[in-house]
This record gives sequence, structure tokens and C-alpha cells, in this order.
Amino acid sequence: MSWISRILRRSDNNSLVGGRDPHSPDLRNRNSTGVIVSGDNPIRRLEDDALGRTAIARSFAKQVLALDASEGLVVGILGPWGSGKTSFINLARAQLDREGVPILDFNPWMFSGAQQLVDSFFIELAAQLKIRPGLAEVGKDLEEYGETFSGMAWLPIVGPWLERAQGAAKILGKVLQRRKEGVGERRAKLSKALAELTKPVVVVLDDIDRLSTSEIRDVFKLVRLTASFPNIIYFVAFDRARVEDALAEQRIPGRDYLEKILQVAFDLPVIPHQVLNQQIFSALDSALADFETSGSLDEDVWPDVFMEIIRPLIRNMRDVRRYAAAVHGTVGVLDGRVALADVLGLEAVRVFLPDVFARLNGAVEALTITDDRPHGVLSDASRLKAQIDDLIEAAGPQADVVRCMIRRLFLAGQRHVGGIHHGGEWKKEWLRERRVAHEDFLRFYLERIVGESLQAFTDAEQAWGRMADRVAFEDYLRSLDPRRLEDVITSLEAFEDRFAPEHVVPGAIVLLNLLPEIPERPRGMFEFGSRLAVTRVTYRLLRSLSNADEVEVAVRSMLPELKSLSAKLELISEVGHREHRGHKLVSEAAAAEFETEWRADVRGSSADRLAEEVDLFRVLLVAKREADSTESKLEIHDAPHLTRAVLRTARSEVISHISGRRRVSRSPRLSWDVLIELYGDEETLKKRIEAIAETGDEEGDDLLELANKYLGGWRPSDFGDE
Repeated sequence: MSWISRILRRSDNNSLVGGRDPHSPDLRNRNSTGVIVSGDNPIRRLEDDALGRTAIARSFAKQVLALDASEGLVVGILGPWGSGKTSFINLARAQLDREGVPILDFNPWMFSGAQQLVDSFFIELAAQLKIRPGLAEVGKDLEEYGETFSGMAWLPIVGPWLERAQGAAKILGKVLQRRKEGVGERRAKLSKALAELTKPVVVVLDDIDRLSTSEIRDVFKLVRLTASFPNIIYFVAFDRARVEDALAEQRIPGRDYLEKILQVAFDLPVIPHQVLNQQIFSALDSALADFETSGSLDEDVWPDVFMEIIRPLIRNMRDVRRYAAAVHGTVGVLDGRVALADVLGLEAVRVFLPDVFARLNGAVEALTITDDRPHGVLSDASRLKAQIDDLIEAAGPQADVVRCMIRRLFLAGQRHVGGIHHGGEWKKEWLRERRVAHEDFLRFYLERIVGESLQAFTDAEQAWGRMADRVAFEDYLRSLDPRRLEDVITSLEAFEDRFAPEHVVPGAIVLLNLLPEIPERPRGMFEFGSRLAVTRVTYRLLRSLSNADEVEVAVRSMLPELKSLSAKLELISEVGHREHRGHKLVSEAAAAEFETEWRADVRGSSADRLAEEVDLFRVLLVAKREADSTESKLEIHDAPHLTRAVLRTARSEVISHISGRRRVSRSPRLSWDVLIELYGDEETLKKRIEAIAETGDEEGDDLLELANKYLGGWRPSDFGDE
């Protein structure tokens, strides 16, 4: 049983599959690599009969051969496009071959225009007869008969074509009588030769319904004018509705004319629902067999996707083959990076509802934006709803399928079609599950380009898998471009509900130690820095522990492994009880102990060690402000390189934006008043800054220039946003 169908069977007591096992050998065609490939081609061998039509085709062939063909016979094999008419004829060929019946094929697709059609018809059939044992003379007679028509204009152009066709034989006879040998003599010779055959000759004209209206008419005129030869049986395969429409003219129904042509009409049986399901599952298994990473198939999602999106769009075996071929190509490109059930659903839409698929890119917002925006944004809500309505309208009679697509695949868009509302908290789950409900995965599916956000998540997924191993976790993160580290670490939040105790210590140590190495980058007015990206993840790691005692044990094991005072400050701040900073993850006594030991570490650090701190200004300020009366005073060494490090880390940018304009302005600032607080008074700060200039070190001239502006009395309020 198909693994795809097994999921459906487990999900629904009413089995959707039945009959033969789609894995049985007689249902599978393998290419040279051993992988099943099924193009949009009719079957040619009995062993490929997946629909069980061999017995019906054999019976059909026997019944046709039992009919009187002494004056010719036209047999119609009728069915909609893609219903398997050609395959059925191929199955019937096996019985005809056993009976020794010669079969000739004429493909009207290869010829255009009535004259070329007539000329080619006789030439093609004559050529095929000449190479058949015992039929060479018949082929020659047919060729000579066809030469009678060579160079003639086709039927007269006056009057309705139906009336012309009815009188065509008489008109042609009169015209041809003027020819040297006359059509009558050649026709009689050909008829005599055909009548002497012990077996009839079957002429197959397939796919007539795919021709243009004028070409369909020409083919049936040709059949009508040549169908009365003895022992000639025409198999004409077509969609009844299409041909009847093409033959209709001047209020004369096409069916009336068709009934004058066909002596026998055979309608292909409808494919049983269960059998078609079985073929879809088998085709999907075959399409996916080539890939080790086709993606995971969610057993909760797949049954609804199949029954509500895929199955309503597939009508016949041609649809099955087209769909499976599309899935094979797309899954190969996506390489398992998008949830498989979503891919299977969207591929059905792509193949069978191309107008809807073409509009998906314009509806990404409506399909993926969650319902967590401020209430009252009516214009935006109206715009998003219009995108959804456009998708549904493009589906025409399949509008319900598109509504189901939105409900099952695009959960954020459900609210636009009467479904439940989803907030932003769902995005992490969609991201982890690689659902197209998340914008990044929908865009990847549509564009086949891995965007920065999706690449960051992909790297974060790899990093999370290594988090329990400190060395492997750190090695992987360090292997990435440092400029991408912040985004990758931010993406680790998607795995928050999977954080386990074994991840906490190694994960937090690596992230906090990496913090100084994450490059700063220009930011917008509302963007947070790299420090917050790291601390949000470390906080969530610590929060995954069961209680304060476990957190305290973890912190004690982590602190000695942290390389910088800044990293240690981040850790003890997160677990502590300080207002606006601490999350109270440990007891107050433990938090106070951690803080006291840290401040002592700061006071005991050398100027060289302090100068290496990426957040030195904050480290010194916290150590000074939070010291209690029992601790010795924080003395800041007067080494110029340390003073420069303090100024550098006290520097910031003020970002401003003028209403109505897109330009963002950035102005450098120093936390001057806090620097004075740190050094005790402005005079001490001045001397430290002047000492930097005396070293002659040109590094950081812009920094000294800014500091000297402050020393000269400049304040930002004096110069606005200069």
C-alpha cells in the first residue's frame, strides 16, 4: 500500500483506496535509475493497465470484428479529454494482433489544410499497407486511388458544409470521370482487392477532438467519403461534446451528422473513485521515490489537503500523470525545504488552476499576515480582503477549492474566508514546520530563492540541532559569516518550545561569548541591537529550566566559562531581581551574591582587560552605581587607551525621521552627563580626554573631536539634529 495512502487510511476509517496494490510490479514503469517516471503518455503494454480495462478492451475488439464490415465500418471510441481513449485503443490492439488484423495509424495532427489532409491520408495508409505481408497489392491499389484526388481542390464551397458533404460523392464522381482513368475504375479495383481480404483492416484516427473546428470537419468528411470500402474499419477517438460542437452548422445539430457517420459508438467507462485515488497515490509515491529529502508529510494536514484541494481537481489519468510530473520537478528543486503536504496542495493549484496560481504572488500579504495588528486598520484589512477575493474569483467554478486551499494552507488568511483568527504567536510554529503559511516559505516556494530571513532560519535549525554539544554549536556558529550571526541567533527563538535542560548551559555560554564578535550594523529607529538578540535567546534557554534552584546551578557553572565582564553582566542581570532588568529566575540571595562577586571582578580587573570590553561604559557604570556601602570605591585607571575605550562605548547615535520623508538622519552623541558621573566630575573627565590627545595617537580623531565639542560647552539641544 502507498505510504501516502496509508496516512489517509489511518486518518479516516472510510478508506480512500482499494483494489490492487499500487506497489505491485504490473503498475510500475522504471527508468534506468530504478525510479518510476510517468509522463503524459498513453500506455502501450497490457502490464501497464492500472485501470483494469484489458478485459473490456479485449471484448470490445472481438465484438467489432464480429460485425459485418463488407461495406466498411466506423467505430467511435468516445470519452472526455484525458479519459484514456488512446490507452484503450492500445489495449484493444493486443486482441486485434492475436486475430491477425492489420492496424494502420493516421495522425491528422501532422497535416494542415484539406488538400494536404486528403493527399497524405492515402499516401500514409498505402505506405503502411505495402510493408505488410500479403497487403502490398492492396497498398498499391489504394495509392493509385488516392492519386485521383491529387491536385484537386477540396469540396465545393457553396452551401452548408453538411449538405456539401452529403452530395460530395456524386460531385466528385462527375469531376473525376473527366480524368484519364476515372475514379470509378480505380475505386472498383480497390474495392475488389479489399473484399478479397480474409481479415479487415483497422484504420485508427486518434485525438480528433484536439484539432481546430475546420480540421475536425475535414477529417469527418474524409471518413464519410472513404468509409464504404469493404473490410475497412475506422477507429475514431474523440470527445463527443467537442466534435458535435464542431460539426454543428445552421441550426443542424452536430449529433445528427455524427450519427450518420458512426455505426458503433463505445463510451469509455468512468474510472471508479477508489481506483483513481489509488492511481494518484501510486503516482505520488513514484514521483517522490527519487528524493531522500522530499520533506516531511504532516499526517494531520495531508488528508484534508488531499480531499479538499487535490482530489477535486483531478478528473482522469492524464491529470494524474500531469500532476505527478509537476510534483516530481518541484520537489526536486525545493529539496525538502517546504512542508510536503503544502507543496502537494499548491502543485495541484499550479497545474489545474493556473490563473489562481498566477495571482498568489500578489496575495502573499493577505495569505500570511497574522491578525495581531492594531484594531481599526480598516483600509489595510479591506486591501488584504481584496487580495483574497481576487484569488477566489480567478478560480471560477473551482472557487470552493481555493477557499479550502486558504483554510488548509494559509492559516493567517483563514479570517478572510470565515475561518478563525491567528495571531503572531503562530509564526514560530509555521516556521519550524516549514509551512507556506509563513511568508518566508511561501516566497521560497514561489520564487525559488532563499531569502535572508529563510536562510537565517535554515542556519538556526542546523545550529539548534547542535546546541547540546558546546563545541559543535560554537564551531557551527563560527563557521557562518559574522555579519549573519545576529539574524541566525534571532531565528533560534523559533525553537523556544523545544529548548531542553541539556541545551541551557552549552547554548548560553556560546551565545554570550559570541556577543562581542557580532558586528554592529546600521539600524532603523525601531530596531534593537545584537545584545538584545542574544539575551532574548539566553533568557528563553534559562526559562526552560524547571525552577530557581536549577537556574542557579546552571548560572554557577556558566559564569566561570564566560570570557568577558559584559557577558557575565548580561547573565546575572537576566536571572536577577533588578527593576526593569531581572526576570527573577533565581533567589534574591543568589542574585545578590552573583552581583557582588561580579563587581569585585570589575574592580580587580586591569586596564588592559577592561579596555577589551565591548560594553565597557555600561560595565563600569553598573559596577559604580550598584555597589553597596561595604564595597571599596571603583577606581578607573587613567591609562589613555582605557579612557578611549570608555568614550567609544559611551558613544551612540540619535536616529531621527522627518514626518512625510523616508530619509533617516543619524547624529553622534556621548552620554556626557553619565560620563561625568562615572569619573566623579567634569574636570577629571577633561584631564583624561586631554591625556588621549597627548599620546599623539590619531586613532579615533572623530571621537576626540566629539568629546572636545562637549568640553567646549556644546550640547545636542543647542544644535538640534546636526
